[in-house]
Amino acid sequence: MPQISIIVRSYNDIEYIEKTMQMIKKQNLKDFEIINVDSASADGTFEIVKKYNPNGIVYQIKPGSYIPGKVLNEAISKSKGEIIVFNNSDCIPQNEHWLENLVKPLLEDKEIISTFGNQLPRPNAIPVVRKDSERAFGNGKISATWFHFFSLATSAVTRKAITDFPFDPIIQYSEDIEWSFRMKNMGKKIVYVPDAIVEHSHNYTLKEVKKRFHGEGIAEGKIYGLHKTFFRDFLKPFIAEFLRDIIYLTKNREFFNIPYSFIYRVNQKYFVYKGNKDYFRKLKGKK
Repeated sequence: MPQISIIVRSYNDIEYIEKTMQMIKKQNLKDFEIINVDSASADGTFEIVKKYNPNGIVYQIKPGSYIPGKVLNEAISKSKGEIIVFNNSDCIPQNEHWLENLVKPLLEDKEIISTFGNQLPRPNAIPVVRKDSERAFGNGKISATWFHFFSLATSAVTRKAITDFPFDPIIQYSEDIEWSFRMKNMGKKIVYVPDAIVEHSHNYTLKEVKKRFHGEGIAEGKIYGLHKTFFRDFLKPFIAEFLRDIIYLTKNREFFNIPYSFIYRVNQKYFVYKGNKDYFRKLKGKK
């Protein structure tokens, strides 16, 4: 069994970090090191990390200096494993088999360079978040039909692949999508592992929804190089997703969430569209 390095990124995750670290320690596979990189948490997260990884690599980065790909590349440079596992501090493994299930495809098929696991929504996840999580993960059949899908939140990669092709050190959002799409275009094999299960979801405020999806829209412009149009990339996806929300909420007798779903989807789809427009407008201004 090759050695495994587990990289855990954290930032003010006091609500989840202890459960995550406990479950990592309980894994059936024991030959691994943990590398904790913390983004200047101020809520006690860093103290919990040090408690559970007293002899490992634990460090903080300066406030305001977080660039995902750059931070990940640095953490990888400090690791020893032939397999690198990424697991965010708020991704709580749901059993002792999470790690072995996640890395198993990498051991059985040398053509596979990366895997990503199943993310269950938290019990308190709002209905639209729960629905999105169920569609994206679960048995993987729905997301397999999408143009491109990957999540680094709980994932694994061979050392050779990630050192030969490191993360983009500049992009501010969707570093996982940028990297996996680049690998896909190179013919590299990445697989979804539904039985590598963590609990992970976010109930974003509308302000956070705007910020996140605007950032993702900017990133999509860079990654895919496609100019979004109002009808095709905002109005049509909004209507389709809102209709799916209505069906889901009606089926689950959560009718009172339909108005919020409308507001959420308008903001989600519009700010992805706006982010894309802002990216190309800025790009054009640089020329």
